[in-house]
Amino acid sequence: MVNYRRGGGRGRRAPVQVQEDTHRINTSIRVPEVRVVDDAGRQLGVMPTSHALKLAEDKDLDLVEVAPNAKPPVCKFMDYGKFKYKEQKKEAEAKKKRSETSIKELRIRYRTDSGDLETKLKKAREFLAEGDKVKFSMRFRGREVMYLELGLEKFEEIIGELSDVADVDERSPARGRQIYVVLTPSKGATVSKGTADKGSGASKPKASAATESNAQDSGVQAQKVEEESESS
Repeated sequence: MVNYRRGGGRGRRAPVQVQEDTHRINTSIRVPEVRVVDDAGRQLGVMPTSHALKLAEDKDLDLVEVAPNAKPPVCKFMDYGKFKYKEQKKEAEAKKKRSETSIKELRIRYRTDSGDLETKLKKAREFLAEGDKVKFSMRFRGREVMYLELGLEKFEEIIGELSDVADVDERSPARGRQIYVVLTPSKGATVSKGTADKGSGASKPKASAATESNAQDSGVQAQKVEEESESS
């Protein structure tokens, strides 16, 4: 429907298309009385709607219903055109911000070697430095699902490596054939690409002989499983 309102300058009325989900303004307000707040935020109390409309008109402003469920409804004096413009501008900025924040996906395996992992971490740092989220995903084929625990440990390693620039935003349940973790840039963390290049090359504590032996055993078992799944 089309309502006529003030807001195009003193003495002029301009037709404005009012959608069903927008505020009711001026003559669209059908209740007999309203509680009024003026354009300076002062409470003017409850008064007949016709009188509130007259006061708004004297100020060359619109009478806008801002709390329709109150008893009586609360209305405010304002320039509705400017109000809608500001609202639309806020929505556009929020939409733009959402579209600028994308999620970059990096796929790894539970047995990804240290060299490949360093490359993935370096790339992740670059994405995070640009303000993007990073999703690490891992898929288990056939009987590889028995190594889910190794995959979860790999994720914990990644989270630890990137803890200086990222926080965990989301992670999948620790079950099934596909798991993932989403990292988001830490609040207040500013990382240049130069820092991102260096970050993934940080020195790590050397694993003990027992740990290396266990890792090698797991790798051999994993290789056997993969060969069996490929041949089946």
